[in-house]
Amino acid sequence: MTMMTSRARVRGLGSAKSGTEHWWTQRLSAISLAVLAPLFFIPFAIALGKPWDEVVTIYKHPFNAIVAAAFLLAVFHHMRLGLQVVIEDYIHAPALRTGLLIFVKLGSLLLGFAAAFSVAMIAFAV
Repeated sequence: MTMMTSRARVRGLGSAKSGTEHWWTQRLSAISLAVLAPLFFIPFAIALGKPWDEVVTIYKHPFNAIVAAAFLLAVFHHMRLGLQVVIEDYIHAPALRTGLLIFVKLGSLLLGFAAAFSVAMIAFAV
């Protein structure tokens, strides 16, 4: 017979004890993407097919540059969260799982920085 209360037994469940935080983070990143997507795609659609000078003019506006950078960073963060869930659920070999999680985290970080750098290069072009 155990001396633990029902609540103590429930709180002890879970491998990392952070499932709720991960779920909320994924939902908040999805909501931010829903808000940022139209703000990103409207200037993007306008700039599509235009000469380089006009694209730079569109993204020199601080609002467009900030929205583009925020959208791209949110995309890569949301991608990392989703891939983490898939890897944790379907990859059962511990070494492979750990390696893939590290690869996804570092890869999404690298892609996010590259996207933000690209937007900054366009926004600050002379």
